[in-house]
Amino acid sequence: MTLPSASLTVLVGDNFVCVKIAGRANFVSSPDFKTLIEQLQQKDYAHFIIDLSECALMDSTFLGVLAQFGLRLNTAGAATRAGIELSNPNPRVTELLENLGALHLFKILSGELALPGVVETSTPTSIHPSREQIARTSLEAHQTLMQVNPDNYARFKDVTQFLAEDLHNLQKAR
Repeated sequence: MTLPSASLTVLVGDNFVCVKIAGRANFVSSPDFKTLIEQLQQKDYAHFIIDLSECALMDSTFLGVLAQFGLRLNTAGAATRAGIELSNPNPRVTELLENLGALHLFKILSGELALPGVVETSTPTSIHPSREQIARTSLEAHQTLMQVNPDNYARFKDVTQFLAEDLHNLQKAR
């Protein structure tokens, strides 16, 4: 059975953003997720809830993009309520976060998600990432995972080398 790529739904409140991820969170949906989070951060949102209750699985690229924002918000939000909370990740996603050494970047919530106050719902449109954008996002994500946990260097050394070469070739072909 083939599951669809992740779909993103955004719930925006006064002091927080909730992004619901449904389906497979993978390298194809990673540039859209990264762009969405960057746009929301530019609007000064610092508290993010990522609803994973319908996320079937997450690949290392998507997890690396998530870890990039976890690192950024944990650094920026040391004295504030900034950060990323993951709501209802399934055991497979939680195990992946733990095995890759990224679980400490997030607060894990379980149970029914209680959103404070009034929220506005929207479904962001895809940026329709190019092969170059996907390669760049994947490379940066895997480099982040290697930064977060030195044990990941052995896991992703060949992947990052391949992605760097692929990105270089795509840029040369322009």
